[in-house]
Amino acid sequence: MEHPDQKYIDALVTNNAPLLEDLYRKFSGKIKRMVLQNSGTETEAADIFQDALLSIYNKARSQQFTLTCPLDSFLYLICKNRWMNELAKKKSRGVTFRDPDGYTPVNEDSFRLAEECSLLQARNGLLKEKLSELGESCRRILNLSWSGKAMDEVAAILNVTYGYARKKKSECMARLIELVRQSPQFNSLKW
Repeated sequence: MEHPDQKYIDALVTNNAPLLEDLYRKFSGKIKRMVLQNSGTETEAADIFQDALLSIYNKARSQQFTLTCPLDSFLYLICKNRWMNELAKKKSRGVTFRDPDGYTPVNEDSFRLAEECSLLQARNGLLKEKLSELGESCRRILNLSWSGKAMDEVAAILNVTYGYARKKKSECMARLIELVRQSPQFNSLKW
């Protein structure tokens, strides 16, 4: 499923100046902060950002490329990987990567990560869709148990016995799994 940020990928290919300005305004600051907080300069941050956009442009121009996750995350992963490679080349300095946004170091190919992000979003979407097809009591017991509450707490909240709560949760999970597996999307999501 195409993410709304695909418009920025299209803007790269078509050289749509207003959208490209919007892209730079929205996304370059985060990359600049990441590079500056990790032994870099503004010039290096600009180069990393530009290189990432060029990679995306080349990928989009050479083949049909559809963005399926937020461009913010996708760009950040590409830039972070490139900057970590640059830091590794500069072995004269110690490499301590501080990440203010809480992202963890990633060494895999960024395009594969974007596909995994998209797959996870699609799986979550299917799960939410099928959860909504369950009855109110099933949705309630599953949501309560998924929120981290112990089953005895769930039983007390629902004003049922512990045994009934466990049995009901098990039945609801089985029904949810059945609905997900029956979905035409199930096989394409590589569960």
